[in-house]
Amino acid sequence: MIPYTAFTLDNGLQVIVHEDSSVQIAVMNILYDVGSRDEKPDKTGFAHLFEHLMFGGSANIPSYDEPLQVVGGENNAFTNTDITNYYLTLPASNLETGFWLESDRMLSLSFDPQVLEVQRKVVIEEFKQRYLNQPYGDVWLKLRPLAYTQHPYQWATIGKEISHIENATLQDVKDFFYTHYIPSNAILVVAGNVTVAQVKALSEKWFAPIPAGIKPKRTLVAEPKQTQKRTEKITAKVPAHALYKSYHMPGRFDTGFHAADLMSDVLGRGHSSRLYNQLVKEQEIFTSVSSFTMGTIDPGLIVVSGRIKPGIPIEEAESAVDTIIRELVSQGATNEELTKARNQALTTIEFEKVEVINRAMNLAFATLSGDVDSVNQESEKIARVSAEDIQQAAAEILRPENSSTLYYCAEGI
Repeated sequence: MIPYTAFTLDNGLQVIVHEDSSVQIAVMNILYDVGSRDEKPDKTGFAHLFEHLMFGGSANIPSYDEPLQVVGGENNAFTNTDITNYYLTLPASNLETGFWLESDRMLSLSFDPQVLEVQRKVVIEEFKQRYLNQPYGDVWLKLRPLAYTQHPYQWATIGKEISHIENATLQDVKDFFYTHYIPSNAILVVAGNVTVAQVKALSEKWFAPIPAGIKPKRTLVAEPKQTQKRTEKITAKVPAHALYKSYHMPGRFDTGFHAADLMSDVLGRGHSSRLYNQLVKEQEIFTSVSSFTMGTIDPGLIVVSGRIKPGIPIEEAESAVDTIIRELVSQGATNEELTKARNQALTTIEFEKVEVINRAMNLAFATLSGDVDSVNQESEKIARVSAEDIQQAAAEILRPENSSTLYYCAEGI
């Protein structure tokens, strides 16, 4: 159990407090309800750009990092399709410094044109290094638009193409900020050696004066049900053929997510999974293979991916994967497989609770679901998944007509 106290400021900022007097640190986690799915199709990559811009100085603080480092703190952030998340840790005695820093950049960024240019270059370079100039780096730039034809999950968090960031104007940036980075669109979690009274007082002092803004209404296009298999073949200078198969599945807060997640674990989590056992150890068709779920809020994907052993045709490798998938659909998971998958999932949850920062992040994400107490219900939901649930999930999800397959072929092989 993760104990918490929740309250909401008049400007709509949701605040969650998790007291833990056994540690000497305090954690602040601010989740903004904005990710790449909230971008316009012709202006993508903005949420990720803001992950960088938010460290470039705000209305009253030229440098975010310096004051935090002076008091012994550290910080980081991440962006994905659904959220933008900022977090910091610092000695509990210096908690107010964190409130000062986070509230000021929520109040207003500096919007210094030079800062925009610096961060624009950083993001463009990241796009090139991680997605364009790295073996298999463009997989998600190819697989996403193959699997999604309507929903904005069709582009990666980095964006569709570099030109969208290259052409971003200062006004574009301001519009995006004042639409999404507002109290009514944010969740603040304060955890560690803090008290509810202390956090309430600091929240009122530093965040309450910030105008609420108008929480944006999300009207995303739902992805139509896929009715036939999609494939795409690309050839590039990579070490070996690779196979990527994706299947549509329920969203993170949907009924059926946990059954699908455990089904994916049975199929391809770890070296004792079906895929790895049969295709790497026994048949030696792949050098590595696994499956995982994207875990997105809107209906997401299960992805099976693997590097193929030299000399093995990619069609033969896919056929071997399909055989194992058909077996799971027709026979279901064994009790041993279910127990192992369930224990792995439950162990992951327990290990996450060790670090205060993980508890803070999980509380923020649970709050986003509309029920903060769902953070304490995950284990129970996982424990309730039966072998029948897994087989039903396999039958519903692992259908050929629900799949999108990317054949990533190595030149000259």
